[in-house]
Amino acid sequence: MTRESFRVAIGTQHYRVERPWGDLPMAGPGQISDVACDAAGRVYVQFRVDPYTAPEAPAIVVLSPAGERIAAWGGGAVMDGHMCTVHPDGRVFVVDRDAHEIIIFSPAGERLGGLGTRHGPGQPFNAPCDIAFAPDGTMVVADGYANALIHRFAADGSPLGAWGRPGNRAGEFITPHSVWVLEDGRVLVADRDNSRVQIFSPTGSHLMDIRDVHKPMDVHGGPDGSFYVTDQVPRLSQFSGDGKLIGRCRSVLNGAHGMWRDPSSGVIYQSELNPNRLTRLVPV
Repeated sequence: MTRESFRVAIGTQHYRVERPWGDLPMAGPGQISDVACDAAGRVYVQFRVDPYTAPEAPAIVVLSPAGERIAAWGGGAVMDGHMCTVHPDGRVFVVDRDAHEIIIFSPAGERLGGLGTRHGPGQPFNAPCDIAFAPDGTMVVADGYANALIHRFAADGSPLGAWGRPGNRAGEFITPHSVWVLEDGRVLVADRDNSRVQIFSPTGSHLMDIRDVHKPMDVHGGPDGSFYVTDQVPRLSQFSGDGKLIGRCRSVLNGAHGMWRDPSSGVIYQSELNPNRLTRLVPV
C-alpha cells in the first residue's frame, strides 16, 4: 500500500511532513529528546536514557542531510541528556540534566570541557534544560527543573551573572525549559509551566510576554528575525520579532520536545518523545 504524505502551512510557507525520518536506532533504550544541525547540514539527534535501568547507548546519533547514519557517540559520557545545541564553530553542547553539567564535545564526540560542576547541584546549575548562543559569543543557559534561573557566560565560560526566581510575574519562571538568542541579542525563554514565552534584553530586563502558547517546549530562531515555538497543544507556531503570530500548524502527534531549523535549506526538524521519532518538515 502506498502511504500518503501530508502537508502543513505556517503562514504562506507550506511544508511536506516526513516521519519517522532518518536512520535512527528506534528499537534501542533511548528516547529522542532533541535535535540540532551544524553548518554542513549534519543532524545531531539527542537520545535520553535512564542510567540506572537502561543499557549503555549513544547519547548522540549523527545523520547526513539525507538521513544516513554516519556516527554515534556519547554513551557512558552523558548521564541524562536533555537538550543539545551546535555552536557556530561546530562544537556540540549537551545539557546533562541530572548531572547538573553542560558537556562540550567536538563534532566527533571528544569531550572538550564543560560548564557547571558535574554532580554538583547548585554549582551553579540544578537540573538545567537548555543552552543558546548570542551573536557576541555570550552563552545563555535555562536552568529550569530545580532552579528558576537564566545564567549568562562569556565565550570563554566565565560567569556573567543570572536572573530569575520562582513565580509567575515578569522575570519569574516555572520551568524555563528552552532558551534562544535572536540576532539583535534579545533572549527568548520558553517558560513552560507558566504557558508563555518571555522576552528579555541581553542582560535580563523583561521586555514582553507571548501568552498564545500552551506549555511551550522549545523556542528557536527563524528567518528575518522571527522565531518558532513548539508547544503541547500540540502546535508549531511562528512569531515575528515583535511578537505577532505569523502562522501555526499541527505537525506532530503529542508535541515536539525539541526542534531545529536548518537555515540553509529551511528544513525544520522536530524531536518527539511519544511516539519516539524524528519528524522533518520540508519546504515545498
